[in-house]
Amino acid sequence: MATPPRRPTNPMDAAEALFKPAKAKPEAPKYEVRAVPNAKELVSIRIDRAVLDYFQNDGPGWQDRINDALRVVVQGKI
Repeated sequence: MATPPRRPTNPMDAAEALFKPAKAKPEAPKYEVRAVPNAKELVSIRIDRAVLDYFQNDGPGWQDRINDALRVVVQGKI
């Protein structure tokens, strides 16, 4: 009597069966960014130490002063 093979299945087929077919990821929901008019947004930027010292020397409100200076530059280019 013949002995059955130790591995009755093809190893390649067995390996392929272990992997599930990749499922397509659902698309992220599309939404509109609704910004409040004239609202300030929290950002992180790198500024030279000398520039930062210049605006901070006048005390509190230095972030508003930087914003005002940047607004003047932007309005000048429009």
